Amino acid sequence: MLLKSSYKILAIAAGLLVAQQSHSATLSGRVVTTEQTALAGAIVTLWNEAKNQKLSTYTDAQGRYQLETDFTGKVTLRGRSPYYRDTNLDLELTDTTVLKQHLLLEKLTDEKEISDSLPASAHVAKLEFDGEGRSAFITQCNYCHQQGNMLTRNPRTEEAWSDTVRRMEGYFALLTYEEHNQVVKALHEGFDGSPIKVKQTQDYSPELAQATVHEWHVAGPLSFVHDAVVGQNGNLYGLDEGTDIVWELDRETDEITPHKIPGGEGKDRGGRFSGFQLPIGIFSGYHGPHSAAQIEDGRMYVTNALSGTIGEFNPETAEWIVHDIPEGFLWRKGLYPHTIRADKDNNVWFTVLASNMVLKMDTTTGEFTEVDLPSNGALRWATDVFAGLTFKIGELFPEANSALFLSHHKWLNQGRDIYNWPYGIDINPVDGGIWYGKLLANKIGHIDPDTLEVTEYDTPFKGPRRLRFGKDGILWIPSFDEGMLMAFDTKTKTYENIALPVMSENEYEVPYALNVHEHTGDVWIAANNSDRVLRYIPSEKRFISYPMPSRVVWFRDFEFTKDGQVCTSNSNLPAYAHEDGVPAFFCIDPEGVGKLHNDGHFAAN
Repeated sequence: MLLKSSYKILAIAAGLLVAQQSHSATLSGRVVTTEQTALAGAIVTLWNEAKNQKLSTYTDAQGRYQLETDFTGKVTLRGRSPYYRDTNLDLELTDTTVLKQHLLLEKLTDEKEISDSLPASAHVAKLEFDGEGRSAFITQCNYCHQQGNMLTRNPRTEEAWSDTVRRMEGYFALLTYEEHNQVVKALHEGFDGSPIKVKQTQDYSPELAQATVHEWHVAGPLSFVHDAVVGQNGNLYGLDEGTDIVWELDRETDEITPHKIPGGEGKDRGGRFSGFQLPIGIFSGYHGPHSAAQIEDGRMYVTNALSGTIGEFNPETAEWIVHDIPEGFLWRKGLYPHTIRADKDNNVWFTVLASNMVLKMDTTTGEFTEVDLPSNGALRWATDVFAGLTFKIGELFPEANSALFLSHHKWLNQGRDIYNWPYGIDINPVDGGIWYGKLLANKIGHIDPDTLEVTEYDTPFKGPRRLRFGKDGILWIPSFDEGMLMAFDTKTKTYENIALPVMSENEYEVPYALNVHEHTGDVWIAANNSDRVLRYIPSEKRFISYPMPSRVVWFRDFEFTKDGQVCTSNSNLPAYAHEDGVPAFFCIDPEGVGKLHNDGHFAAN
């Protein structure tokens, strides 16, 4: 079908509206340029009337798309493709609408408009560092949010940047004085407000046209929904580390229910970290729920990172029990319980980041078993012993960051090398072994669940973050610092190393987390600085890149639904930096419900 070209006409409706025997509307059509060129991989997004949900898909090689939706009423259809201006069209749908709707996208020509449309990864690539400054910046300044998005690249004076970086150090960016100065210099000189001139390579795979992405807004602009868990009932549970709330989404009804964790009333904001200058307005709670795991009887166990406790939640009754983790001598234990997983015996194992420990909790008795991990040197041993004491002293001076000045990462000029930081953890489905990653010591480790014997291995690339097992016993590890995917064979103790694809020269990727689909073996990876999710297919040794429909995404874990969807939460800190201004649940369906007719061909012509 020939589309008449006009720079003033940005959308063309074919006007085909007929009734169908179903309870969902169907939209189909093509996305093309003003020169009649099909745009492969363009993102077509449908907003619901309340503007709190989005359903998106991607075009095929001929620019065709198809969406089935239960959205009704006044909706908005958007077309988006790199280096083209978004097209938005208001429509009205019923549950029997069939609409053929073509979208025409106009090429961007203004340098600033082009620059502003590019993801954070393109902007941060222009920063220039002296010495080891780039390495320190990547590992320490990308924990909580993108670097280079519209909020973080605002031009500032050198003094203002110094104040900003110092505030980030209060959020546990472990920089030496020299690294602080290097980062400030690079930010001040690089983020000067001038547009960047970068041509990114957008990978297109045919599988994109099969996929849909569903987003549900949740909580508010000052919330911090760290992880999302898929419950046995199919609902999503978002852990709001800033407000001590678990948000439950019923994906069938779209209803969202808050569950407040008790026990924080009248206590200091930030729990055992009240001496630090936590993000004002965002960290308003005491517990700081971070990660969760559900056992067979339905109970869910939550690491409360700030209070140093484990929350036990019953989704059926919405009742909570809070278990205190023993603080131990010099208050060194239970400092920032982090990632948690359940074993085959329905007990839970979790890392304790600032205590350099892994704990097992017996979910029948409530008892904890402690596993002290190797300190890896005298400096890290001193941290293991005395970190709790410095934090305790810091509590005497709320939000003053006094613990920073007591820490030898500053006065001995050692930076991040004084910590181990056991971070991700998973359980080998083949033999039940417990494996963890040490983010700052660049090691992975194995715990024998019976003897509690610990063995550690160096990783070939730095920053092993949230790791996961495939069903074959291969441990997949994201290298956060160096943008690599590592596959560790736990039998042969050997690595396979795969570079993550970037979109232009000098860009870097920060893979925060990954998960391995139990049935397909595909590895889903958070490529957070470029607003993508990467899917690696080991049998074919290739990546599929899914650009997200929203700009400024920050995914910290993935879980799968029973029908194969990949779900997570958008948790850039602060949430108001997201394109939509609030956190959201995301579910990627790689098959795409209703994408194809039974004969395997698109309805769109």
